[in-house]
Amino acid sequence: MAVQQKRKSSARRDTRRAHDALRNPAISTESVTGEAHLRHHVTYQGYYRGEKVASGQKRRNRNKEE
Repeated sequence: MAVQQKRKSSARRDTRRAHDALRNPAISTESVTGEAHLRHHVTYQGYYRGEKVASGQKRRNRNKEE
């Protein structure tokens, strides 16, 4: 079983945790519909970067057998 050799100082511990803070998601607005969405994701209406790329609104359940 692994046993630490020396106690970690609070400075080393806090330095490691410096990148653990939560950040707000990057939200963009679609130029055509004005809908808010996550960056680099298709909107619920099926638009991505001003172009219609999906039929929209239809979401399939991956766990359900069809």
